[in-house]
Amino acid sequence: MDLGFLVKGLIIGFSLALPVGPIALLLIRRTLARGMLAGLLSGFGAATADLVYGAIAGFGLSVVSNFLIENQIALRVAGGILLGYLGARIFLSVPLPRTNEEERRGLAKYYLSAFVLTLTNPLTFLAFAAILAAAGVAAARTVDVAALVVGVFCGSALWWLMLSGIVSFFHGSLSLNGIRMVNRISGTLIVLASVILLLSAAGCLNLLFS
Repeated sequence: MDLGFLVKGLIIGFSLALPVGPIALLLIRRTLARGMLAGLLSGFGAATADLVYGAIAGFGLSVVSNFLIENQIALRVAGGILLGYLGARIFLSVPLPRTNEEERRGLAKYYLSAFVLTLTNPLTFLAFAAILAAAGVAAARTVDVAALVVGVFCGSALWWLMLSGIVSFFHGSLSLNGIRMVNRISGTLIVLASVILLLSAAGCLNLLFS
């Protein structure tokens, strides 16, 4: 196995996760409101989706990739609706302390919601396909492609770990009013992101029928 591919994957995964988008806002809000574990699980959900997209692009799974490209409008609409729903819930949520049992029930939801949100963005797959092609996966051995894909997951997970750790540092210093303000701001930005995603889907639809 060429360790250079693992390093390439780490850099790619970290770089693609780095921009502050809806998933990062979701992680920040959950970390501030519910602690580092809630934010970390959200990040790992996004990293798992990156792993899936990296595997599809890296191993050239044409059936799945064609499905993603052909149904990108529907995926954008689904992602936009889900983002809007989560953003509205966050905006309207009242910061109240939860019991340990409630926290445990919510952990899987944090992971799954971030996984689904990341997976419903076909632009992520297109970005992976372009970057992995430039990284030379077409001529690479299967074991090297596997190392690259694992590196993508580890790089993405590393960024989410760093972000949740940084944000959790401020967790204890926020009052309920501070958390309420975070809910309002992050909820508004996530709803705006959902509107942009839905408008992009409408734009693609108009191009198809123009």
